[in-house]
Amino acid sequence: MARKIRLSDIAAQAGVSTATVSRVLNGKDSVAPETRQAVIAALDLLGYERPEVLRERSGGQIGIIVPELTNPVFPLFTQQIANAMTVQGFTPLLGTQMAGGATEDAYVEAMISQRVAGFAFISGLHADSTANTARYERISELGIPFITINGANPALANPDFSADDASAVRQSIRHLVTLGHTKIGLASGPIRFFPSRDKTEAYLDTMRELLPYEKPRVIHTLYTLSGGQFAASQLIGAGCTAIICGSDLMALGVVRRCRSMGLQVPQDVSVIGYDDTPFTSFTDPPLTTLRQPVKTMTEAAVSTLLAMIGGAPADVGKMKFEPELIVRESTSRHHESARH
Repeated sequence: MARKIRLSDIAAQAGVSTATVSRVLNGKDSVAPETRQAVIAALDLLGYERPEVLRERSGGQIGIIVPELTNPVFPLFTQQIANAMTVQGFTPLLGTQMAGGATEDAYVEAMISQRVAGFAFISGLHADSTANTARYERISELGIPFITINGANPALANPDFSADDASAVRQSIRHLVTLGHTKIGLASGPIRFFPSRDKTEAYLDTMRELLPYEKPRVIHTLYTLSGGQFAASQLIGAGCTAIICGSDLMALGVVRRCRSMGLQVPQDVSVIGYDDTPFTSFTDPPLTTLRQPVKTMTEAAVSTLLAMIGGAPADVGKMKFEPELIVRESTSRHHESARH
């Protein structure tokens, strides 16, 4: 039996008046979506069952497909999109790809059968230059709106919302050059992915511009701890005193490998991550990284997807968002004698 709801408890938890709580619980429309979501969240946190009027209120279902959840940046994007769509009355359906698990195509077909109102793809196969785009063409032919995040594919006409990977690398190199580094390496993901391709091209261009006498040093590997460890072995062996990474997980792998080689970060090797996932300020040392503007990107993506569901044309094209360099303690001035 559901326990009796105390309006005062919910109001205190949500930071609103009891009158506002009452309007939300009675399904009134005269409440801002953000306030309504705060009240619903308070209900859930306090362990109350949602009233029937709230459970029934739905604008449909939204399919959200991510490659995996072990990289903390993917849950960040997923949660932001899911929360924003829930505020608008939609129920998110999440598809998570794992090795040996369901494929993106399987999730797409299952969600189409559930009559989803739209799709959000986060760093999916749209980001792979070698992948078949038939699944996205099928979605378009069915008239189902969809957006993609991170990995703008020139073969697709849908709206895309991506961090400016080229800018991230340019900012990283300039930061390291101001610290006196010249032997700067790049550890990125497989080159077939558009974000990795953009990072690599920007690295080569910026190195030619700022350090034309230096040989470029690039390792393409996995966006994982082990990928970072592998890249570190190769790049440090090639003489690098600074390594730019394609993800924060890779950067932590680089730090781990440095320590196993008897090197200190940043005294011997400076390391820069990418994403600014929540743990980066608590690592040892706290990680210098590029912050993806997750909130801004997802707000734009959700706004566009909602407009498309409402019948508006998908005319925003490919949008790029500027990442922010967050300087912490994994980068420092290079001293020629540091590793000698």
